[in-house]
Amino acid sequence: MLFDYNEILVKKVMNKDYIVLNIRNTVNEAIKLMLKNNIQDVFIEDLNHNVKGVITLSDVANIYDEINQEILLKKYIRTNMISVDKNKTLYQCRSIMIENNIGRLPVLEKGNLIGVIRQAEIRDYFYMDLERISKTLNHIVESIHEALCLIDTKGKVIIWNKNAAELYDIPQKDIVGKNIKDFFPDSINSKVLESKERITNVYHSPKKNYKVIINALPIYINGKFEGVLTTDRDVTEVTSLSKKLEKANSNLKFLEGEFKKLKNNYFDNIIGRSTKIIEKIKIAKQVSKSDISVLISGESGTGKELFAKNIHDYSGGKGSFIPVNCSAIPNELFESEFFGYDEGAFTGANKKGKVGFFELANNGTLFLDEIAELPLYMQAKLLRVLQDNTFTRVGGTEVINSKVRIISATNANLAEMVDEGKFRKDLFYRLNVIEIKLPPLRERENDIVLLTYHFLNELAEKNNRDVPKISPEVLDIFKKYNWNGNIRELRNVVEHTLVLCTDNVINKDRLPSHILKFVKEKEHDFIKTESTFDLNKSISNLEKKIIIEALKNTKGNKAKAAKLLNIPRSTLHYKLDSYEIVNF
Repeated sequence: MLFDYNEILVKKVMNKDYIVLNIRNTVNEAIKLMLKNNIQDVFIEDLNHNVKGVITLSDVANIYDEINQEILLKKYIRTNMISVDKNKTLYQCRSIMIENNIGRLPVLEKGNLIGVIRQAEIRDYFYMDLERISKTLNHIVESIHEALCLIDTKGKVIIWNKNAAELYDIPQKDIVGKNIKDFFPDSINSKVLESKERITNVYHSPKKNYKVIINALPIYINGKFEGVLTTDRDVTEVTSLSKKLEKANSNLKFLEGEFKKLKNNYFDNIIGRSTKIIEKIKIAKQVSKSDISVLISGESGTGKELFAKNIHDYSGGKGSFIPVNCSAIPNELFESEFFGYDEGAFTGANKKGKVGFFELANNGTLFLDEIAELPLYMQAKLLRVLQDNTFTRVGGTEVINSKVRIISATNANLAEMVDEGKFRKDLFYRLNVIEIKLPPLRERENDIVLLTYHFLNELAEKNNRDVPKISPEVLDIFKKYNWNGNIRELRNVVEHTLVLCTDNVINKDRLPSHILKFVKEKEHDFIKTESTFDLNKSISNLEKKIIIEALKNTKGNKAKAAKLLNIPRSTLHYKLDSYEIVNF
């Protein structure tokens, strides 16, 4: 702890070596005692032993002509003699001495002298404590891990600890007291000495295989510039460990990627074996390895977000996948949500500001679902960001770089919206570099059964239920239903039947009434439009319809269609001629 006048009390440091004489004693007697005891003052008390005055060697010099006379000390009694008590502080004593131009203060207790505070006591105590502090500070300076250098306003080196000596191979005895420029002409110390501005976190290599970070700080005492202190922190080991860690992380990421490839789990969460969905997965994998924009179109509930997430994961990008539902954001909040805002950007804003979707998705993927709901003014702003890869926060001025891949999705016809002036043509072309149009569930009849069993197992586990059986009649109804809500609707229906199932079999009576009604009307319409009482004609009409559907499903490939119909290829060609089926 540093020396503090305000904390040191008189009673701890007062001198008890003093001389007291009576008012009846002479000046000559006082002088003899001062010379004999090597003391420069004698205190004078009255007949009641109360200290009333003091005579010093300085006083004697002023009355040199009267020394041979028998002058009594009574002459030096003062009615206003200044004294202190033992509980005063050294700071108070010092102030009293300076203010009254005196060199000593008697310490009185109930009028009696118990000690003396002289300038020497204050000075000696100060130097004694200063020496102790100096030793402590020197120990601290030498124990600090960093290399320290302190220079004064002339550039002279005041402190150069042992770590600095070892780091720069310059012994303390060779540099302390010398100008820093003699050793380092372009040192940071000298720059701060001129600018009086701090410099922080500067990387430097003082010698081979050494890396340090330097910080330089101007020193001010009571507002006055007194010098510059620099600290050099050795980060050689930390840098080495950081490089090793970075390499280990890279290796780990590579191995994780290879493991995922071996496991082949990408797109496995997309359930389906139909030709149409397999084709879409193949396209999605191809576009994943590039950073081009992808537009995923299709009816609601066909799995557009699931496709987008798989494209992001399969690409192996470092950044995050940030999904955004454009239809759920109020118009007035679009800009602040997409680009974020700075502190105090508008009334009600978060005091710390907010990070927008583009910053969150940096180096990753921003999935814009329901892109058709994006207002025209935001379409223009989005286009500018995609062109420049930069933006600024609302209420901010800093230009932020953004490297983001855009995958958008819609169930609307964007081309028609462009023609109607509801969607920007330039943004449409920017987003629609590759379009993946997902088929509705009604066009994936064979996948309906797969998805049904998948959801049944998933939801049974979620609800801690045994997996029930599902009747063939129910599966047949599922195949005939149109599924306007697609995969999302199928999942909800499976959950509905699971909750209502009281035994271990899901039967027709557990299905929602609107599904049963739709299938019944569909069968009635089919009988009404396709069937007659002529059984042979009805069978022919049905056979023709099935062959056409098979050819559509295989895109006109007759060999695949024959295999799908489970008939010989020659039989298929015969029936095509019989029913006059052409254009395939």
